[in-house]
Amino acid sequence: MVGKQAHLDPFWDNLDWTLGQLFMMGFDGTTVTPQIRQLIEQHHIGSILLTAKNLKSAEETTRLCYELQKCARDAGHPVPLAIGVDQENGGVNSLFDEIYIRQYPSAMGIAATGSTDLAFEVAKATAQEISACGINWIMGPCLDVLTNARNQPLGVRTTGDDPQEVSAYGVAFMKGYKEAGLVTMGKHFPSYGNLEFLGSALDVPIITETLEQLSLSALVPFRNAISQGLDSMMVGGCAMSSAGLNIMHACLSDQVVEGLLRSDLKFEGVVVSECLEMEALSHNIGVGGGTVMAVNAGCDIVLLCRSFSVQKEAIDGLKVGFENSAITIDRVRESLRRVLTMKSKCTSWEKALNPPGISILSTMQPSHTALSTKAYNKSITVVRDKNRFLPLSNIIEPDEELLLLTPLVKPLPASAASYALSETVSAGSPEPAVWERSASVMSGERVFRELGRSLARQRNGRVLHTSYTANGVRPVHENLINRASAIIILTADANRNLYQQGFTKHVSMICNMQYTAGGERREKPLIVVAVSSPYDFAMDPLIGTYICTYDFTETALNSLVKILYGEHNPSGTLPGTISQSQKLHQSRQHWLVEIFNDERDANALDNLIKAITESMPPNQRSELASATSNSFLLHHPEVIESHFVVRNSTTQALYGFCSTYFFRATGTGVIGALFVDPARRKLSIGHSLHNRAIRTLLQREGIKRFQLGSRLPSIFLGIPTGHGAERKRLRAWFANIGWNTALSRPVCSMVARNLSTWTPPEGMAKSLGSAGVEFDLVYGWEYSQAVLDHIKTSNRQGLAEVYKLALADPGACGVIRAKRSEDGALVGTVVLYNMDSSLAEFVPAMKDTGEMTGGISSPVISPAVGEYSTLLQGLILLGMRQFKQQACNACILDYIDGDGNIDGLSSMGFDVLHNFEEVSCDAATWTMVPPS
Repeated sequence: MVGKQAHLDPFWDNLDWTLGQLFMMGFDGTTVTPQIRQLIEQHHIGSILLTAKNLKSAEETTRLCYELQKCARDAGHPVPLAIGVDQENGGVNSLFDEIYIRQYPSAMGIAATGSTDLAFEVAKATAQEISACGINWIMGPCLDVLTNARNQPLGVRTTGDDPQEVSAYGVAFMKGYKEAGLVTMGKHFPSYGNLEFLGSALDVPIITETLEQLSLSALVPFRNAISQGLDSMMVGGCAMSSAGLNIMHACLSDQVVEGLLRSDLKFEGVVVSECLEMEALSHNIGVGGGTVMAVNAGCDIVLLCRSFSVQKEAIDGLKVGFENSAITIDRVRESLRRVLTMKSKCTSWEKALNPPGISILSTMQPSHTALSTKAYNKSITVVRDKNRFLPLSNIIEPDEELLLLTPLVKPLPASAASYALSETVSAGSPEPAVWERSASVMSGERVFRELGRSLARQRNGRVLHTSYTANGVRPVHENLINRASAIIILTADANRNLYQQGFTKHVSMICNMQYTAGGERREKPLIVVAVSSPYDFAMDPLIGTYICTYDFTETALNSLVKILYGEHNPSGTLPGTISQSQKLHQSRQHWLVEIFNDERDANALDNLIKAITESMPPNQRSELASATSNSFLLHHPEVIESHFVVRNSTTQALYGFCSTYFFRATGTGVIGALFVDPARRKLSIGHSLHNRAIRTLLQREGIKRFQLGSRLPSIFLGIPTGHGAERKRLRAWFANIGWNTALSRPVCSMVARNLSTWTPPEGMAKSLGSAGVEFDLVYGWEYSQAVLDHIKTSNRQGLAEVYKLALADPGACGVIRAKRSEDGALVGTVVLYNMDSSLAEFVPAMKDTGEMTGGISSPVISPAVGEYSTLLQGLILLGMRQFKQQACNACILDYIDGDGNIDGLSSMGFDVLHNFEEVSCDAATWTMVPPS
């Protein structure tokens, strides 16, 4: 082993040999090609990436690995090559062999089994198989947390959206790989689990989470894997953009590699860059310059997947960088030491030149086959079966017809290299036969045809099988649906292939509208099977029977057939937060919910608020800071309020509190707050309070819609979204009890400080002067008619009530009006209030500043006005001037739409105080989520 400061053999004084160890390269071909031979012999590259395009069978893979190592040994390499593959299982395997290489569930499928012990055994078996073929480096585990699980391309390649669960399974996989003698690679640092995609191939996917947010969630599995001995780490090519962070490519940034990964997370292993052939990176920077930047950032190995000309460009670029002193010899030797240390753990010339291959694979085959079957049987998850359609013998006679509907799916790329191959194949490459057999990109059509045959073999009646596309439900589908006695629909990543969602819902509607010969309505049995991402219909109760397989390999679908026909009882559970919600439902307690009594409960509510604010991390400020029990009591004549508590009747302590308001003016029922004692979460207290609140609001005469978040009182404007992992937990919790969080609206509160030294942005006064409006400040009820008529142009909840409070309190509140110069028409208003006003009682942030503060609330701009942002800034600017004259040193904006106004207000001196997601839904369509 070569230690961090160990003396290097004089052999490595040769720069060409040293630089060669800093590259990992792939190639096209199933034998040693002239190109890869030249890279090994003349450029001395030290690591090889093998992908599906290189690997035809276990026997040929063994021969290829031997030939590569022999080429290196004959060329004078002092240490063997590191040979790596992606072998994640599920739909992402580089090596496939029907006889000797077993298929195992994807990472998320393994998590569905609920067993980290099984994860270890599967990882160990996977590593043993590829190690037997001569591979010594596995490109795994995948440690990404699916912070935004519904829209990410990683899908089932990671275990889910719970960082602790991802961490537990990631470490189990890693230990299994190590047990079999391979070195490991965590990916894709700092996380591919919540990327935003801008559209073009030249646009780099972006991580928008702050380092603080990443630390609370996405970095947890990486941190734990590092502490358990992870050997290497792949750093992604994504961009990072958030407060104080602006990085074009993570793997080229010393802030990410040396700062975050090395210094903060204490990683001492080998850092591998994302493939520098990715189009966005090579187009924006160039491969030669990118290679220099990657090494200087702290990458020990630069990955280049397949293009020989680009690979030579990278080698030349690194040499030029060294010659120009852009890279130091100490930097290069630092990486060399790490690479040699890693190689010493997994290979030697004796091992590299004697891969056991088929001889040992044949002995492992029986036990690994049994392990594969066990893993798949335990992973298949029946999420719902409301009408007991399973097994199929419950719903269909032996001689009746069964219809199987399957989507036309694109192959799932295993890596950047296999993606490049998919482009070649689609362009007419002579390789589709290899592609077809590769489990890294399972052909859906071939596997689905076999599924139809397997279903048919189990029964006497016919199995009708056809595919569906983005063309929707066609006459041929309708005819088959009418013929069949039961229907099975497969979906594969329907959240990213929306035609599948539409098709499935259309078929569901047809099945629900079936009638008997006597004219009675009779639902036709429909079973929906998600064969990739489990999120397709996980939260859609209208799909009554829903099964998840987590991949669509033949082995997975064989286990599915056993479950459909009752030969095996399913035991899998959904991953991550959905799984936790499911488990919670199964043991849900029903708490006694009582109406809040001010005299009895006020002190206890104050204590509960204090417990919640004190439980927050030191660097976070609770939305409840400075709130009291009085902050929730409006006593407004046009608002019906009902508040609820779960309490200990013996000690009088409150365990949970929920406030509700019914705004008559808009017919809106609002949940304005819902919180639970931090020491008593996950006990169904929140669910009990929420159910009581919704049932109460449903009884209000004139109820039209529900809303999470309230402008008045202005404490929680919606689901809090500023606390990383907590944001994800809250969104999942509310989604699970029926709220469509995907249709949320961003809102926030903001604060401007140091008004005593504040000055308006240059040019803003001039811009307002040319807007054709005049402003004035009015107080009192005599101005109410025009103002209240104006705000009717907006139907947002709580507006009328805020303005009426302000107009009725002229000593502490006012309204700034904007009138069109040409005709005096009112086109904009905003409420001003001070700390002595009745409004301030319902805005705890006013007191939380700790200094003299003014408040600005509820701007309303006429829809007919084109210059919305200019007018909004004008109204707020005049409010700030007014408060500055009154010797206030801070100003609160208690409610601002967060989807386009933030930048303009930030330029005026405002900072975001708290972020929220306001969620609304139609009360007529609300479905109570029943306790399980």
